[in-house]
Amino acid sequence: MTQSTGPAGAAKANGGAATIESVADILDRELQSVIADWLARVEQEPELKSIPLTFEERTGHLPHLLHDVIKRLRLDAGTKAPISKAAAEHGDLRRKQGYTVAMAVEESRLLQVTIFSTLHKNAENLDFDLLLADVVTIADEVDAQLKEQMLRFMAADAAKLAKGQ
Repeated sequence: MTQSTGPAGAAKANGGAATIESVADILDRELQSVIADWLARVEQEPELKSIPLTFEERTGHLPHLLHDVIKRLRLDAGTKAPISKAAAEHGDLRRKQGYTVAMAVEESRLLQVTIFSTLHKNAENLDFDLLLADVVTIADEVDAQLKEQMLRFMAADAAKLAKGQ
């Protein structure tokens, strides 16, 4: 596990109490480590690795999807989030890159695991009164993004069938 280097880590090193942060703030601060951790998980999956992609091709969508998650976490409770344009574009891209539906689902699952692992690493900074609601929001947003990706997969398949291919 890596130790956070933010103000909370400094406070803890000095014997002080950890600074409490929102889940959105932690994800925003840890964005690059979330991407690196997600990529490490993806690279352990033979099926996903079977599609040769550059770092940018593999991870370029993640900042956009993660910013959508962070934005959703910062909305007032009960506010319906806008449909993720980044997720729809990602679905188109992954299909063109040769991904199957199962592969896209696996990537999404790994994103949730990575986000939750990041929160676990930063547990000393979490406001536990809000954590469960934020976890539900994260799961809902990542699943909504996956739905958008799958809608693009299905639309492409329908268009292909319509052309008789």
